[in-house]
This record gives sequence, C-alpha cells and structure tokens, in this order.
Amino acid sequence: MNSKDSKTSPPAGEIDRGLVANVIGATGLVGKALVQQLLSDKRFEKVRIFVRRETGLKHPKLEQLIVDFAKIENWEKQLTGDVLFSALGTTLKQAGCKEKQWEIDFTYNLNFTRKAKENGIENYVLVSSVGANSNSSIFYTKMKGELDEAVSRIGFRNLAILRPASLTGPRENRRMAEEISIPILNLLTRFAMKNYRPISDETVAKAMINAVFRRKIDKTIYEGAEVFKLAENKL
Repeated sequence: MNSKDSKTSPPAGEIDRGLVANVIGATGLVGKALVQQLLSDKRFEKVRIFVRRETGLKHPKLEQLIVDFAKIENWEKQLTGDVLFSALGTTLKQAGCKEKQWEIDFTYNLNFTRKAKENGIENYVLVSSVGANSNSSIFYTKMKGELDEAVSRIGFRNLAILRPASLTGPRENRRMAEEISIPILNLLTRFAMKNYRPISDETVAKAMINAVFRRKIDKTIYEGAEVFKLAENKL
C-alpha cells in the first residue's frame, strides 16, 4: 500500500513501504542521524524536512522546506504524509534565555504536533529527555515533561515518546562538560541507574524508526534503558 501524501493515512505499523516521513529538528545531532537512516530505509519513499536554513543535503527522496517555525501559515499545508518525527530542541546557551528555549522546545513542537494530527498524520515520534517530569523544579525537565503530557492528549493512534539520557555523537560544537561526564556515566550505569546510560545519536534514530513499525502500540513512553531495547527491536 502506498499512502503518498494522503490526507488520512493509516498507522505506519499497518503498512510496509511507500511512507512519507516529516522531520523537525533535522539539523541537530539525532535529527541528522535520523534523516540519513530514513533516506536509506526502503520503507520510506519521501523524507520531508522542515528547516530554517539550507542544509546542503541532496537525495532523490529528500524534500527540504526552509520555513519560519514561528509562522504556522508558512508550513502547515506541507505537513502531510504518514509520520512526524521530532528531534527538535535546543540548549539554554544556544537559545540565550529560558523564554526562547521554551518557544523552540515546547511551542514549536506542540504547534507541529497539532497540525500533523489535523492534517491526518497518525504516527508521531518525539525525542524527549531522561527525567522529564511536569512537576520537576528544574526548568528543562519540567518543560520536557509538560510537552510530553501535551502531545499525549492530542490523540495519535501511534505515539512514541523517547526519553534518552546524554547523547553522544559528532557534534558541531564541542561540549567540555559532556566529554568529561559521559565516560563517568558509562562506568556508573553499567550495572545501575541504567536509564542514565549515555546513548549515541544513531541508536536513538534507530529507536525512533522502530517505534513507527511496532505491532503493539499500547506503550507510549520509553525511558532511557528502553530506548536501547527499542533500537534493537526487543520491545
């Protein structure tokens, strides 16, 4: 079955190929890995990315849309197909202030999520964060927890929220704190606190794709250790 860009598509878990994927956060660490894996996955015939600037990526299956995320009318009609993947997020340092980080991590994500559902997309995969909790006293984990709860109320037939711990992979900007902490965390989480085990960008990307093709979609949230299992198709 080939769903193309149909208004109402069945859950991707019910079909095998010809899928149209939409990706936000495509220029980040996980997003880049996800796009590359989607482009090489024969089950997807089109990979549409929403970005703020030209990426330089070229591929027959790739459709790149340069948009202003804050202007919904700028992209809402193009958000069609079978799946929305979100790896969209930023750091407080990159954003410059909490208000701007909230706009990117929460508002932009929620706007895309709502429009995806309105446009007939029934499969949604979100990269959240370990420790996400709407009742947290920490700004970042509270924000992530509130987003998780907000998207859970929208009513997708197939919703998966992944909560990985520290991400590893080829970053554009060097992060000294992570370079120091990740080896320590790898050691500490070998036998305990497994939800906090550092995870590579490629492993998270694999888990995101596998979440679309789950035969049992009753589970919504995947904590850190479960993301590894999802990547290996063991859930």
